[in-house]
Amino acid sequence: MSVNIRTEREGAVLRLIIDRPAKKNALTTAMYDAMTTALTEAATDSAVRVVLIHGQDGDGGASVFTAGNDLGDFMMNPPRGEDSSVFGFLRVATTFPKPLVAAVAGPAVGIGTTLLLHCDLVYAAPSARFQMPFVNLGLCPEAASSLLVPRLVGPQKAAEWLLFGEPFYAEDAYRYGLVNEVVHEPDLLTVAMQRCEALATRPPAAVRLTKQLLRAPDADAIQATIRTEGAHFIERLTSPETAEALTAFMERRPADFSKFE
Repeated sequence: MSVNIRTEREGAVLRLIIDRPAKKNALTTAMYDAMTTALTEAATDSAVRVVLIHGQDGDGGASVFTAGNDLGDFMMNPPRGEDSSVFGFLRVATTFPKPLVAAVAGPAVGIGTTLLLHCDLVYAAPSARFQMPFVNLGLCPEAASSLLVPRLVGPQKAAEWLLFGEPFYAEDAYRYGLVNEVVHEPDLLTVAMQRCEALATRPPAAVRLTKQLLRAPDADAIQATIRTEGAHFIERLTSPETAEALTAFMERRPADFSKFE
């Protein structure tokens, strides 16, 4: 595993831990590769029945999920095709055959939110702050969010979340079905682990088949949308709008899009 991605086995539950608290668990290429490896191995490990993904903070808690992509690393190692690290991770995460559960507190930015669309169960603390700021970076949605968010919350709310790219919080995430339950933060990991352990006691083949049947109607559309979004995403990375957005971010100033048509 990457030094910033850890795995811990607790019975039949594998915890996949994002552990880079000094950078709010921002994800690098190496971290995507490590998560891809962990999920690939877990998919065929009969001892693993459920995977729980969560963040680690500097005090050993889970008060930070992920701030999304590390923009410095992202600018140095942008995705250039379907074999890029982030797209490899998305393929594995979106086709993972066993229950994938998330426990979310603090920032869940970009893929920190869109990944949840592919989790089977999501538990969030009141501190959870979800955001899909792709447009604000001159980019477009990813991880099939342009397909799944409207289906989940309706077209108007999806437009609000994806066009403005503003944060929304645990109460709204629960109201619109992105999370299963809002849990007091000190109890978040305990509750999430209890639900994972309960799942791990169910007949494993029946659980996998039920997940497959639940996901089957959208499976082909999700992969097709990921490919379409990915092609646009890669193209947008070289756009003047994205250059302005990323430069402004690095210079800690507001981006100025007034000159663009």
